[in-house]
Amino acid sequence: MMMLHRIWQFALFIWIIIVIIAAFTWAPLAKGLGEYTRILYFHVPTAWLTVLSFLIGAIYSVIYLRKRDLKYDYYAEAASQLGIVFCILATVTGSVWAKVSWGSFWNWDPRETSIFILLLIYSAYFALRSAVEQEDRKATLAAVYSLFAFVTVPFFVFIVPRIYSSLHPDPLINPQGKINMDSKMLTTFLSSLFGFTVFFVWLLKSKMDLIKIRLNLKKLEK
Repeated sequence: MMMLHRIWQFALFIWIIIVIIAAFTWAPLAKGLGEYTRILYFHVPTAWLTVLSFLIGAIYSVIYLRKRDLKYDYYAEAASQLGIVFCILATVTGSVWAKVSWGSFWNWDPRETSIFILLLIYSAYFALRSAVEQEDRKATLAAVYSLFAFVTVPFFVFIVPRIYSSLHPDPLINPQGKINMDSKMLTTFLSSLFGFTVFFVWLLKSKMDLIKIRLNLKKLEK
């Protein structure tokens, strides 16, 4: 089992390396974006993983509210932590794109503003957790807040940027959701999405395994 685990970890590492090489050497450049097309292969996956992380956090919050097992609260926290990390990465890569496209790292564009508000909302989630000491009460409040917080995710990620006019370029993925890429770009793009999603699954599983070990140690101490 350990050998199999190491093999798929190595395969994932090779996959991501190939994606990075393809993004910089194999995939063609998009018209109007030039060399900055490369950011697409990292910006979109991090934005996607932001949504996925917060979704999983909300799901585990629901499970906690139903079963009242602190394990699921810890899982929700772990997923939300990864969500914050990927949200920051999406913001940073988006800011780099903004700098070269619009001349400034930050322009208060609807997409930039919405992801900034999302960061504030989930930062408040962790502030709430740190403000409450009693475990059960903390878990309950955090779970309820997580559900309300996730309601805002599709609104800020998918709806707001399409309601208001945006500086965000859409030559590759337009507002109608149609993907305008040639075969090489699409292959690299989908491979990047797949690779980073598997990487996220590995990160989350690792954090969950650590949580299980910590809980088992607590039981032994009792």
